[in-house]
Amino acid sequence: MADRDYSRYQQKAIKRYYDNRDQLDEQRLSELVANLYLAEGKKKAKLWETAKELMGRLNVPPSRIEHVIKTADPAILAEVVKDIAKGLIRPAPKKPTEGNPPPSE
Repeated sequence: MADRDYSRYQQKAIKRYYDNRDQLDEQRLSELVANLYLAEGKKKAKLWETAKELMGRLNVPPSRIEHVIKTADPAILAEVVKDIAKGLIRPAPKKPTEGNPPPSE
């Protein structure tokens, strides 16, 4: 993707987003639990894909991710959310930034 020149305001907004991404991912994962109880069919499959991606970003052990996805039980996913909230599963340490916003995807 082409290099973009972001204004200082945009750079700060992007930085805040990535600084708080762990909390945003935790919130999304907890909301997915409720959505998975209600979803059916293709939407449910898509929600499980999203849950898998979020768990990976939140540093959930791969064996646990595989177990949760294999069982496809929202109650087990809720236990993962509880463990994250209790601090039993900690997010990966943040990489130091050099004042540059992360590359856009």
